[in-house]
Amino acid sequence: MMRSSEGTGVLTRFGALRSRMSMGRTMTTIAFSLAALAILSSCGGRVRYPNYYTLNLPAPPDPPPAANVHAALAVREFRAPAYLRQGAIVYKPSPEQIAFYAYHRWAINPCEFVTNSVIERLRASGDFARVKPYDGRPDTEYVLSGRLEKLEEIDYAGGVKVEVSISAQMTNLATGLTVWTNAVSEVGDVNKRDVPAVVSEMNRTMERAIKKLLSPMPVDVATGPTAAERN
Repeated sequence: MMRSSEGTGVLTRFGALRSRMSMGRTMTTIAFSLAALAILSSCGGRVRYPNYYTLNLPAPPDPPPAANVHAALAVREFRAPAYLRQGAIVYKPSPEQIAFYAYHRWAINPCEFVTNSVIERLRASGDFARVKPYDGRPDTEYVLSGRLEKLEEIDYAGGVKVEVSISAQMTNLATGLTVWTNAVSEVGDVNKRDVPAVVSEMNRTMERAIKKLLSPMPVDVATGPTAAERN
């Protein structure tokens, strides 16, 4: 009987120990939760989510009827400096400094946007029999390659501005020669000091830059013989 009582006492003490350990873990969890709530409260009491933006250029007009146009063109995806491909909207406090908005980001890769816009406007120009994204197939006469050099807010030299710079070149696939090249830089003034106003001006400035980049297009390129006719 004594041994039975001793065993019962040991089990009772062990149960009490487990209960105290469980309570300790519970109190620790509560303490961490309260600390997290305090941090959130000190930061305004809510989680801040990014705002996403895209450029929205006017749709180009329908292309005119093809007249003596034979050449087909493929457009490679435009390249850009690494800092423009990170997703955040860029601003420059000085000529030497590049900074990023933490909570204002692009919803689409700017390189993809510029590429699609250039394709749409080249199709609408009627200068080529066919314009398509580059897919590596040898079924076009020319390939256009480009680079988005700048897409940023400028916060120095008085006021707030935006700058868009684009360059491009066209290569004849049969000869490997560059038959056309152009580079443009456009600056626009921002009339309100907030990010939506900056994006709106980027949109207008981008439209001007692309229009200027693609004009003029060499006539002899568009009216040249097709690959089949040359062979």
